[in-house]
Amino acid sequence: MTELATRAQAFGLVAAGVAAGLSAPWRLYLARGCRYLSLSVGDRAEWNSWRTHLGCPELSVRVYDAGGEIRRSSVAEVVLDGCRISVELVEEIGTDDLDRLLVADPTTIEPEER
Repeated sequence: MTELATRAQAFGLVAAGVAAGLSAPWRLYLARGCRYLSLSVGDRAEWNSWRTHLGCPELSVRVYDAGGEIRRSSVAEVVLDGCRISVELVEEIGTDDLDRLLVADPTTIEPEER
């Protein structure tokens, strides 16, 4: 994909990912009038797969209280041909997960450290 100037090309990028074996995003948003595509996925494995597929190097993580529930929002973004593409994962986490938030890569924590 060398140009993301049209809606069809942006959706084609997502279709190519699904055709390559990635899970379809549960929500897809393409802003009208501007060049922004947002994918929401259901779990961390899907999020990592889409990040890799799209080549998203930028990452932000935000933890917030949502009416008594703690949620972590992970967003990765890349700009392809002037179109900003983001992949977002929102997870509910418990207080036992809070220690993992302080670790740069939570997948590297050994079981006895949890």
